[in-house]
Amino acid sequence: MSVFWPLMIGAVLVLLVLAVNALRLRGSRFPRISYTPPELDEAAIAQRLAAAVRCPTVSRRNVADMDPEPFIALHACLEDAFPRVHEALTREVVSTYSLLYAWQGSEPGLEPILLMGHLDVVPVEPGTEEDWTHPPFDGVIADGYVWGRGTLDIKSSVVGILEAVETLLAEGFRPKRTVYLAFGHDEEVSGEQGARAIVDLLSARGVSLGWVLDEGGAIVTREFGGGRATQVALVGHGEKGYLTLELATEGKGGHAAMPPRATSVGIMARALTRLERSPFPVRLREPVNSLLVELGARMNPVRRLVFANLWLFRGVVARVMARDPLTASLVRTTTALTVVRAGTKDNVLAQSATAQVNFRILPGETVRSVTERVRGVIADERVRVKAVGNAWDPTEVTPLGSPAYRAIASAILAVYPEITVAPNLVNGATDSRYYVRLTEHVFRFSPIVLDKNDMGRIHGTDERISVEDYRRLVLFFHHLIGVSAEAR
Repeated sequence: MSVFWPLMIGAVLVLLVLAVNALRLRGSRFPRISYTPPELDEAAIAQRLAAAVRCPTVSRRNVADMDPEPFIALHACLEDAFPRVHEALTREVVSTYSLLYAWQGSEPGLEPILLMGHLDVVPVEPGTEEDWTHPPFDGVIADGYVWGRGTLDIKSSVVGILEAVETLLAEGFRPKRTVYLAFGHDEEVSGEQGARAIVDLLSARGVSLGWVLDEGGAIVTREFGGGRATQVALVGHGEKGYLTLELATEGKGGHAAMPPRATSVGIMARALTRLERSPFPVRLREPVNSLLVELGARMNPVRRLVFANLWLFRGVVARVMARDPLTASLVRTTTALTVVRAGTKDNVLAQSATAQVNFRILPGETVRSVTERVRGVIADERVRVKAVGNAWDPTEVTPLGSPAYRAIASAILAVYPEITVAPNLVNGATDSRYYVRLTEHVFRFSPIVLDKNDMGRIHGTDERISVEDYRRLVLFFHHLIGVSAEAR
């Protein structure tokens, strides 16, 4: 009896704390700024985006393999499409193909802001050209969409930003703080020559930025507990790191009729199996914690209680998220076996075997810690492990609650008033990682509406954006620049 009552009282107190936390859970509240959107000519803005799509600016890892003409044509296309921009803003060509614009503010003491995008696109996979409803580089406007490579990734943002600035100039707007527009030409193959060179240039000039906005987040539809679905604007506050490790092993060659007990292929197969069966541990970290709390405020009572009390349910939530590939990438460093090479003929023993494994690194881990763990999991000295290509650690997580985040959220809500705005961790790599040298406030979001089918269109077949969604994208940047460049 003496033990029973303290346990009961403790249990009641815990339940009370859980209930109070759930009742107190509220989604973020952002200022609603009065906004009268300009009248945009949908046909005209769609045509300007389509013209940019017609420039097949495909980037290549080997610069010698890249066709320069489409990039030069795109520069001319943008100059022709946005005469006010090219009259009022200074434009610099960086590393031959990237573009840096500066819109000088009237008060030099205010920190500048910078909006980003990239001019390059990925190639169309050979043999899939006929699968497209409209040719990928024809820039066709049909059925309410602009079709073609780059409409989602991410010429829509590049042209949309310039469209917004052109409109603001026509309205007579002049910013108080300087606004930079930075468009790299090789984001799809690392950004080394484009974004990095732009950052080096700004750094050499002593430029310190108030904040940066790049691609990375989008507007998606999510089903909340209780069967309710709503659109969520996922604003990236952090970005996972990147690493590809090459595994290599050697064995004795010879005739397949007399195989040894251990072959190079068998050794490699065991190493890869160990990696796949030993995934990285699941962890809930920022900004995913904040994402769950934001979404929890819109969920049914049970899930609301769970997400309001992550201090208790953190492990359970992380394990549940790890079961679904869509959410597993938010709670662990991912391991993807992508390339395996061995052998030349079915009756000849392979003398060597190699494999490449790609990792997207969760904040809190590093390239070094991932490499060390891989060696420990494989635990076989016959398998050599080394990094290949570019590798980088996760970025620092941008603090929430900054004026920049509120401005971005307010611009989203001005165009999509019923939407939920939430922080997010970006799984892919963006050029924005280079800009952490110039500011700690780096955000990743473009107001592109994506459903499940659209996810496959990015880097895939039938990439497209609806004319209506593109109009709203332009309005988002119009509102964001107009408010942010004016604010002190």
